[in-house]
Amino acid sequence: MRWRRLSNLTLSVKVQPLRKNNKNKRKNSKPIDLTKDLGGNIQSTGDVYRNRLKPRSENQKEYIRTIAESTITFCQGLAGSGKTHIAIGMALEYLLDEKVKKIVITRPVIEAGEKIGYLPGTAEEKLHPYLLPILDEVNYFINTAQYTSLKMNNKIEIVPLGLMRGRNFHNCFIVADECQNASYEQLKMLLTRVGRDSKLVLTGDVGQSDLMRHLQGGFTEMIYALEGLEGIGLAKLESSDIVRNPIIAGILARLDNYERKP
Repeated sequence: MRWRRLSNLTLSVKVQPLRKNNKNKRKNSKPIDLTKDLGGNIQSTGDVYRNRLKPRSENQKEYIRTIAESTITFCQGLAGSGKTHIAIGMALEYLLDEKVKKIVITRPVIEAGEKIGYLPGTAEEKLHPYLLPILDEVNYFINTAQYTSLKMNNKIEIVPLGLMRGRNFHNCFIVADECQNASYEQLKMLLTRVGRDSKLVLTGDVGQSDLMRHLQGGFTEMIYALEGLEGIGLAKLESSDIVRNPIIAGILARLDNYERKP
């Protein structure tokens, strides 16, 4: 009888199920914006950055000044001279200082000397391997979690150059990399995408074009055609501005002399 009463007691216990808070569930399903509490002034949010943008030469300092004072900036420079590094650093500072609402990153999709075939996935996924040098620069300035948050909240957009036609980018900082691999017609189309309160920085190394010879020269031609126009800034980085490794400047100088020999 004692065991039977204990069993009955046990069976009489009711377990109340936990109620799901659907409201909280819906709320937590939204992308988390790690930057919403960063503040409007980057001077008071230095901890946002892994590293801050610092010019390492007079030409780099002039390049930064040109970007700040111009609507569209063309930067021609040798490999490793900092043209992409500075463009991305300036773009992030403008975004985190709330001077623009979005960063747009683009570049031509062309292989360096060898064909790798068709890539699977969406347009952005196809472009990803070509963007790794740019993403390396982003990760130099901010950590991966911050980049992911910015991208999830559409504050960083990646667009292949071939898909830019018909777009208008207002209140954006646009970085167009490897423009020596863009044709004159592509660059003309890109320039007309710049909307209100936006900046565009085009970088390129005319000595390392992967285009067929008859398609090369668009970047140089565009610089020549637009030089002196109000709102257009020109910057040039030399071998003395190379910051990757001192040997690169020597290699490029030696190869340049070798290639000029008859």
